[in-house]
Amino acid sequence: MGTWNSRGLRGSTLEDLINRTNEKYLENGLALIQKIPTPITPINIDKENRHITLAYFDQKSTVDYIGAVQGIPVCFDAKECAVDTFSLQNIHEHQVDFMINFEKQGGIAFIILYYSHKDLLYYLNLEQLLFFWKRAKEGGRKSFRYDELDPIFEMPRKQGILVPYLDMLNKDLSLREE
Repeated sequence: MGTWNSRGLRGSTLEDLINRTNEKYLENGLALIQKIPTPITPINIDKENRHITLAYFDQKSTVDYIGAVQGIPVCFDAKECAVDTFSLQNIHEHQVDFMINFEKQGGIAFIILYYSHKDLLYYLNLEQLLFFWKRAKEGGRKSFRYDELDPIFEMPRKQGILVPYLDMLNKDLSLREE
């Protein structure tokens, strides 16, 4: 498996890197995480080739990934951002509701943000997300700036692991126990 470096993702999508990371975590017995397919409604189907030629995305999806890490249920979404300001319009209310309910059931919910212009990965836990979400709901900014984020959740580079989110999950869990 290759590593990503300062040249950026170079054509690979964040989801591709997360999928490869999840395979590595599974191989090492660390986690079982599955990509949740985005639900679509087909409009036109080429019956001869049995291909969908036109479809639209169903509004209500949950998150991109769900699974378990050493017995802990986890769910997360993957988002990319090309500037220092992340618009909360990129996250839907039903996703936030799902993540809140997921944590009420004993799971851990988070978002992996990739700041492409900085070539930087960030672990945004639900607590941080809800701070920004509530601020927006109360009439404040409908976005958050990179410099508002807690730097301890920046994902450092790690040999052989493209998106080392388990390290950040571990840090998140230890901070919750304090």
